[in-house]
Amino acid sequence: MISSELLPICIAGEWRLGGGDVYESLYPATGEPIARLRAASLADVEEAITRADHAFRTSGWAQRLPHERAAVLHRVAQLIREESESLAQRQRLDNGKPINETRNLVASAAGTFQFFAAALETLEETITPSRGAFVTMSVHEPMGVVAAITPWNSPIASEAQKLAPALAAGNAVVVKPAEVTPLMALELARICEQAGVPKGIVSVLPGKGAVIGDAITQHPLVKRVSFTGGTTTGKHIAHIAADKMMPVSLELGGKSPTMVLDDADLDHAVNGVLYGIFSSSGESCIAGSRLFVARGIYDEFLTRLAEGANALRVGDPASERTQMGPLITAKHREGIERYVDLGVSEGGRIRTGGVRPHGDGYDRGYFYKPTIIEGLGNSARISQEEIFGPVLVAMPFDDEESLIAQANDSVYALAAGVWSRDFKRAWKLGRAVQAGTVWVNTYKQFSVSTPFGGWRDSGLGREKGREGIFQYMEQKSMYWGTNDQPLPWALT
Repeated sequence: MISSELLPICIAGEWRLGGGDVYESLYPATGEPIARLRAASLADVEEAITRADHAFRTSGWAQRLPHERAAVLHRVAQLIREESESLAQRQRLDNGKPINETRNLVASAAGTFQFFAAALETLEETITPSRGAFVTMSVHEPMGVVAAITPWNSPIASEAQKLAPALAAGNAVVVKPAEVTPLMALELARICEQAGVPKGIVSVLPGKGAVIGDAITQHPLVKRVSFTGGTTTGKHIAHIAADKMMPVSLELGGKSPTMVLDDADLDHAVNGVLYGIFSSSGESCIAGSRLFVARGIYDEFLTRLAEGANALRVGDPASERTQMGPLITAKHREGIERYVDLGVSEGGRIRTGGVRPHGDGYDRGYFYKPTIIEGLGNSARISQEEIFGPVLVAMPFDDEESLIAQANDSVYALAAGVWSRDFKRAWKLGRAVQAGTVWVNTYKQFSVSTPFGGWRDSGLGREKGREGIFQYMEQKSMYWGTNDQPLPWALT
């Protein structure tokens, strides 16, 4: 499966071997290497950022009219669609997601570039109300070199969500993909180059986050960092940014509550809860990992939920039938197993799952069965800490007042789900729960046109939406004098 040749990386438009250590990218379904490359070195970081700054100032990308940059982004979207199947297969190998899911991620990436191209063409500056003998307006200008640090769970979609608006705004972009999933960022850089993005405007620097990510974040020419990943790393980036007085966007962890009221449509709720926690093998920041069910329907609901979890097809990501693929690495699976053991030691009962599947096709990869744990309260560690895997903690509730208190009792506030036939109850609960996104009678549905982000330890700032372009721009106010006489202050 692996080529003996080392993959080149993109350093300010130059495709060559990185200066760091050689490492292998592994296919999580088998543990086999799928690519070999050299990580970027600190010298590569310096060169990429310095040349990106030069390209920003001299290539004319920032000075192109909005519709001209938009035409390039439309072309990126078109090229992604033309290569959609090969990109989806490469994404499958990169992080082990089932092929049907990676096809959706590739489609999402194309749609993201298309949306920001359209948004850029129709973006308007603002004439503000005059308060004197002048015309006032608010305009936005690109920042310069910005950085996108992306996670391993949905690479091509996450990278598009940062790269597309940053390019739309006229910036140069340095992408730092997750060390274990470097392939899709390199593919996007190639496609951007093919679509007409000037040389030097896009770089991709794989490597360890603690080394390469830190160097990028600390560099004085980097004017903004957009990061998706763990809360601990996000807080570290925020500290660096504070010292630089640099804005950041941080999309971090979650421990999202899903609330099933006693009047919920159980068919919809069971399927929605299963999808919310077990799709993507639970490796999702917005996974509905805390389940609260009205006590009167708890036993029936959990029985149906456990049956549904047992019926999920865990297996080969290349199969069209697979619903859950492997976890990203053996080390990550071991961490999830420790959390399950912790839950049992805290008094929890495993309703289903809690083990690795065995047999042909499982033993080499990093598979884990969908797991439901009950018998714990909301204060248990596995009810409070992000597991980032296919583990659901289920709890009954007695009244909506206690439900809201428990749902909001978390350092995280990224997402939440509400299941109820009663519009008014769902509306009140959706407004009372503290989260950046609330789904009602659905879950884990997204639109690039709708802003996304978290509260508290789940992050700062927003991605997506028309406003997403402004995240990568500086705002400037301009005043045009209309007075016929000189300003009176200096007159004698």
